[in-house]
Amino acid sequence: MAYDLKKEVAKPERLAAGHRLCAGCGAGIAVRGVLRALEPEDKAVITNATSCLEVSTFMYPNTAYYDSYIHSAFENSAATCSGVEAAYNVLKKKGKVKDNYKFITFGGDGGTYDIGLQSLSGAMERGHDMVYVCYDNEAYMNTGVQRSSSTPRFADATTSPVGIESNGKVQNKKNLTEIIAAHKVPYAAQTTFIGNFKDLHEKAHKAIYTKGPCFLNVLSPCPRGWGYEMSNIAEICKLAVDTCVWPMYEIEEGEWHLTYEPKKKLPVEEFLKQQNRFKHMFKPGNEWMIEEAQAYVDEQWKTLLAKCK
Repeated sequence: MAYDLKKEVAKPERLAAGHRLCAGCGAGIAVRGVLRALEPEDKAVITNATSCLEVSTFMYPNTAYYDSYIHSAFENSAATCSGVEAAYNVLKKKGKVKDNYKFITFGGDGGTYDIGLQSLSGAMERGHDMVYVCYDNEAYMNTGVQRSSSTPRFADATTSPVGIESNGKVQNKKNLTEIIAAHKVPYAAQTTFIGNFKDLHEKAHKAIYTKGPCFLNVLSPCPRGWGYEMSNIAEICKLAVDTCVWPMYEIEEGEWHLTYEPKKKLPVEEFLKQQNRFKHMFKPGNEWMIEEAQAYVDEQWKTLLAKCK
């Protein structure tokens, strides 16, 4: 699909304005970008795990979605979506449904990396024709900024607090995109919000219109949990990519492709210093934290480049 910004912008909105997401939140940007990749003639069923996104875009009987919408439990959004997709196939075969529907699930990292991982893995393994989109804000933001397995090492969260005896989260972030790729799905990708959203829109279109189970992991910063000014979200995303903290790549039919490579790979501290959750790393005596964070990013980046070549 050739990317045409004017065409994409001209498409009708699938997410209504007036939802209750915070200013500077990445979740709404992710949803709007993914749904804009739908062709106007196609309808969609949206499944949404309990999350910041759910409580901000849905309050029964009202929803911010123009398409059909289902609020699932925290742990079973992928199973819910796969069940609807299976029912649709039966009804269409019987001639009871004429329209073309696409099936899309949105979940945060808590409901994707952690609580909903078994549901997601099952849907991917069974081969349902659906797209699972994780808007990754790297913690349980909806319930108080508790750490998840997506939270980076050294991040300050309410269940991995920084103090006299603690330097923040102990473990490194789980590589979920790689885990999903191991399911041998036809398409999986990482993206975020940089430039004119070309990368996000192209990957969302591929995921929606590729037959079979597909996965998108979208870095979606949270101003409250990360501690940045709400107007800086685009800068935060750009720094995540240019430091290779969040590389942008895709796996199509088992082939790994890098979709963005920084002209100049920036040091990881350029990303870290923009956020209050990492401010303790810049105190005298804590230089080792930045060094270890840099070493980890460099190792992950080297491994990814080898796979993409």
